[in-house]
Amino acid sequence: MTSILIEDLTSELAIQAEDPEERFITDGVTWEEYENLLEKLGDSLAYRVTYLDGTLEIMSPSRRHEFDKKNISRLLEIYLEEKRIPFWGLGSTTFRQEQKRGGTEPDECYCIGTEKEFPDLAIEVVVSSGGINKLAVYQRLGVKEVWFWRNNKIDVYHLREENYEQIAKSELFPELDLNLLVYYAAQPSPLEAILAFRAALGQQSNYTND
Repeated sequence: MTSILIEDLTSELAIQAEDPEERFITDGVTWEEYENLLEKLGDSLAYRVTYLDGTLEIMSPSRRHEFDKKNISRLLEIYLEEKRIPFWGLGSTTFRQEQKRGGTEPDECYCIGTEKEFPDLAIEVVVSSGGINKLAVYQRLGVKEVWFWRNNKIDVYHLREENYEQIAKSELFPELDLNLLVYYAAQPSPLEAILAFRAALGQQSNYTND
C-alpha cells in the first residue's frame, strides 16, 4: 500500500462514515503505513482501526453500536463506583505494540486498581460479523479480560497465560451479576436503566450486610 492509496482510503472512509456501519479490510499493510493512517485519522471518533500481522481493518460504528457501548459502560462504571473499585476509563484509546504486530481501539476499556500501559478490560460491541480476530490482538497486548456484547448477551474471555478461556462470569469483578447488567443495558431508556440498576445494587448490598 503506497501513500497515495492511504490518501484514497481516507477519502473513501469519509464517504463510508455516512452509512450506519461499514467495514473496510485490506492485507499487505506495513506497520509504518498503519501508523501513518492513525496519524491521518487523528482523534476521529468515526472509526475503529485494528491491525494484525499486516491486515488492516477500519470500522465505522453505527448508531446502535454506540448506543449499546455507552449503556454498558455507564452501568459498569456505576458498579465500580458503588463498590469503590478504583478504575481508569480509557474509552477507544489506540493501543499497539510494533514488536507484536498488533494494535486496536476498543469500544471501551478500563484499567482496574492502578493505571497501566494496557487496559485490564476491553469491551467490544458486535453488531455485524467478520473482520480481524480481536482476541488475537488483545492477546498480544496482554489484556486480561475481554467482553463481547452480542445480541443482548455478554461473552467473557479471560487470558490464561497465552490463550483466552471463555468463562461464565468476570474474574476481574467476581461479585458482579452480569445477568443484571445485561438486563438493564438492554433497556430502551438509559436514565430509567441507570436508576433501576443503582437501586438493584443497593438492594444487593443491603442483603449482603444483613
